[in-house]
Amino acid sequence: IISVGYRVKSPLATEFRIWATSKLKEYLLKGYSVNQELLKENKTQIKELKTEINLLQEVAFQNQKQITDGFLSILSHYSKSFELLNKYDTDDLTLDSLNSEIIYVINYNDVKDAINQLKKNLKSKGEASELFGNEKDKSFEGVLGSISQTVFGELAYPTVEQQSAQLLYSIIKGHAFSDGNKRIGSFIFVWFLEQNNIHLTNEGDRKVNDNTLVALALAVAQSLPEQREIIIKLIINLIKN
Repeated sequence: IISVGYRVKSPLATEFRIWATSKLKEYLLKGYSVNQELLKENKTQIKELKTEINLLQEVAFQNQKQITDGFLSILSHYSKSFELLNKYDTDDLTLDSLNSEIIYVINYNDVKDAINQLKKNLKSKGEASELFGNEKDKSFEGVLGSISQTVFGELAYPTVEQQSAQLLYSIIKGHAFSDGNKRIGSFIFVWFLEQNNIHLTNEGDRKVNDNTLVALALAVAQSLPEQREIIIKLIINLIKN
């Protein structure tokens, strides 16, 4: 159209060329061109457009704020997780600030009663068979005995966190039961924490939630024997204050 308009010789073509040149100049200088006449005729639509633009800007701001708030929330709620992952990667997990006030000393008969209650509960829901919790030999009693054993008059595992971690690891890895080793190990682990009143954070939340418990049990079950020390340190660091 522009090409033809610049070749035709007529008053109308001249008028077109003047208009086209002004518009092209606007595009070159501003990057856009505005039809002022159309704007005057559509004031209502323009006002609505401005309102919609402002709304879009507000929504964009709120979305960005949500993203920022979400990011800060992640940093706040999972800061300990990031710290532990870093310490795990750098082999810097420590055993400081542990609780040496052992309120409850592990006892075979108490634990067996607890396991029987667990079995009864699971069987009522169809989640366990008669094989669940059946000891294959005397190794389970030996595992429990090792938790509170002493060496030269001192406890081999002198803190609640150490005993808890050893319980979880040894029961799962020991395979003392015909069925249910991971579930029993996980259950006795949190049960022992509760008996010693260190199962909650300072804010009143559970230190070990369902997902964390599953992850720990699977990590223990799939770990190699040479990873025992690092796995136990990881468990301890997850439950210590």
